[in-house]
Amino acid sequence: MTLASKITLIRVAFIPVYMVLMYLSGGQPGLWMWLALGVFILASLTDYVDGQIARKYNQVSDFGKFLDPLADKLLTIAALTMFCEWGQVPAWALMIVLTREFAVTGLRLVAVGKGVVIAAGWSGKVKTASSMIGLCFLMAFPTVGWLCWLVVGMIVVTTVYSGIEYFIQNWKCLWD
Repeated sequence: MTLASKITLIRVAFIPVYMVLMYLSGGQPGLWMWLALGVFILASLTDYVDGQIARKYNQVSDFGKFLDPLADKLLTIAALTMFCEWGQVPAWALMIVLTREFAVTGLRLVAVGKGVVIAAGWSGKVKTASSMIGLCFLMAFPTVGWLCWLVVGMIVVTTVYSGIEYFIQNWKCLWD
């Protein structure tokens, strides 16, 4: 296993720690929310670090192409789920994100069955980065209502756009 993949696994390991801290915060500003934000930022930064290491040291692998976007999905969905539980993110927005993630994962599985690995595209990276940054703002300012709607809007728009782009660019994988 490459160093880049090990760093990605660290991101996955941060998720339960993040979830516990979020639960302890109860969705309210304070120490637990700040600690959760710190863990989320560290986990998010591993996304950048593992990519840099993979490219710089030629550690790009099919396992990494699979694991990296999965780790991103798990981290952002964990945060969205917490905010949904507290009523700060509407369930329909979470459902849009989940639908896109399942659909793109399904597309990737069909592609793998045909010997094609679909790496993360540019719009997917923008979606992930903007979601992570937006979620950081929600953790820093959890009681600001308009910010919540701005972040939800940004996440939904980038999620839908990137999902459509993945299917447009890879539609041939769906047909024999």
